Amino acid sequence: MAHTPSPDREALGPLPNPLGLAGIEFVEYETARPQALGQALEQIGFRPVARHRSREVLLYRQGGMNVIVNAHRPAGGLAPDTEPQIAAIAFRVRDAAAAYRRVLELGAWPVATQVEPMELNIPAIHGVGASRIYFVDRWREFSIYDVDFVPIPTVDPHPPALAGLGWFGIVQYIGFDRLADWMAFYGELFGFVELPPDRHFGVLNQGRILASPCGSLHWQLIEPDIDAAEIDAAESLHRIALGTPDVLAAVATLRERGVEFVESGEGVRSGVKGALTHAGPQGTSFELVLRPG
Repeated sequence: MAHTPSPDREALGPLPNPLGLAGIEFVEYETARPQALGQALEQIGFRPVARHRSREVLLYRQGGMNVIVNAHRPAGGLAPDTEPQIAAIAFRVRDAAAAYRRVLELGAWPVATQVEPMELNIPAIHGVGASRIYFVDRWREFSIYDVDFVPIPTVDPHPPALAGLGWFGIVQYIGFDRLADWMAFYGELFGFVELPPDRHFGVLNQGRILASPCGSLHWQLIEPDIDAAEIDAAESLHRIALGTPDVLAAVATLRERGVEFVESGEGVRSGVKGALTHAGPQGTSFELVLRPG
């Protein structure tokens, strides 16, 4: 798919939202070490609130954010020493069936689902690498978790967010000469729009930023560093970014909970615009970003 950035994106006015996109419903990690990843999530404020009825899957939550930790792997899945991987993103949309049909008509590849009895069939397409993109239209009075998950007794099902944390964006690593392809993928299928090249958020300024039509989500596309000694051109969803109205206050709160941050002198440092957590033994880092407005 070809893509030619418009020189006057900011003058477009209200952006079209073909799918009725309304942000992220959940982020799913696959891991062979669910306890280690769960500990990292709890340090930044998530709490396990429910277990899947038939699989080795836990639902973590804080505020309006849901994270699924999936340790239910088929034979030949992740090795024990493999870092957790972002396996799926679920978009909230106006009508999941209609959104699914539309993206298939535009050339998206469907994901064949294997649903157990009494489980929901959530439509999905293939994303970057082995990842999936789901479409969810049940998040208000009823949710997808009402069917597939069992609440953990004595646990608050809606733990408040620490330091005003909420979804901000996704960082995706892409291959050489793939920038136009991926900008077209997110633009044509979902209505994402490229931001000006000099507009970045947080403390990591590589790549290009796309904004969702609903205004609640940013997608950062980062190409391989051709000057690096070792070049990794593998494509994947690399990390999530959490927005907060006060980055330094959030850093202080998380440090009290044992979270360590990257402080590399002239490189990445915690500041008013953003911060980056150390990956630690579990291999997963999280980015904090000042939420505009």
